[in-house]
Amino acid sequence: MNLNAYIDHTLLKPEATRAMVDKLCEEAKAYSFASVCVNPVWVKHAAQALAGTSVKVCTVIGFPLGASTTEVKAFETKNAIANGATEIDMVLNVGALKSNDLQLVKEDIAAVVKAAEGNLVKVILETGLLTDDEKVTACRLAVEAGADYVKTSTGFGPGGATVADIALMRKTVGPDIGVKASGGVRDRAATLAMIEAGATRIGASAGVAIVSDQAGSESGY
Repeated sequence: MNLNAYIDHTLLKPEATRAMVDKLCEEAKAYSFASVCVNPVWVKHAAQALAGTSVKVCTVIGFPLGASTTEVKAFETKNAIANGATEIDMVLNVGALKSNDLQLVKEDIAAVVKAAEGNLVKVILETGLLTDDEKVTACRLAVEAGADYVKTSTGFGPGGATVADIALMRKTVGPDIGVKASGGVRDRAATLAMIEAGATRIGASAGVAIVSDQAGSESGY
């Protein structure tokens, strides 16, 4: 199995430097990862570094809390696309979901999908904060709003990806929507378990360790 094509090679630490982003991009090119995932401030730089390669530029929206207004998320998405992002990982409005304001949750996602103008949108559920019923509801709302993927975690919240959550998300969204496992996936065995459960993308800072079959030492993502 070519694990490289599953990996969103990720660097979302607030202290990330230009040199660290450059290293991330060089590793992504060397290993033909699916994308690099960086904070919005680094999108233009990463897009320039990866120009002419198959590696996509992914960024995060409303990150890590999901509590920005819908208008801000939409603007942030448009700005990211203009700077060269082709994949958008947005955090859904967790508080609205828990308030049972499902219309707001759906409209929030739909606004980002519209602003992305056909580029890939993944919805981060932050599964560590949700009950199983809430996870199912969030997945259904993401699909109804036109998202391309559902994703487990930001890496900044409680917990991370679990095989049980991936299986539940895959069962809920069906075969045609992507499922991304992120948060604590640091080695080959964990990656294969997530894929077996239904993941089609893996968000990890330990991408090189995963494909090299080494133990990842990174914390968080």
